[in-house]
Amino acid sequence: MGGNTNSPCASCKLLRRRCTKDCIFAPYFPSHDPHKFAIVHKVFGASNVSKMLQELPCDQREDAVSSLVYEAHARMRDPVYGCVGAISYLQNQVSELQMQLAVAQAEMLCIQMEHEYDSLSRETIF
Repeated sequence: MGGNTNSPCASCKLLRRRCTKDCIFAPYFPSHDPHKFAIVHKVFGASNVSKMLQELPCDQREDAVSSLVYEAHARMRDPVYGCVGAISYLQNQVSELQMQLAVAQAEMLCIQMEHEYDSLSRETIF
């Protein structure tokens, strides 16, 4: 039973299958977190996820599952844009902050120049 002899993994439980010791889902979708597999299954389908995991080296599967879970959540929140919507939003925030930084740096430069001008003016007066 996918590393746990007491209960099937979340995938086998949801799909009502017998969880074998070589179940591809068991290491990544434990029985105590059924929502994790349910959302991935709803968005991508169990068969597609199984194929993706089988094509990856074992050391990359956990990261792939994390990405699939993130993308599935994003797709549920925003069915049209999914994670691309979140990325676009963050890129816009970065651009806005870069503009604010440029304005602040320009203001600092103006203040520094005024300060230097005032210092030079005082030196030439005395």
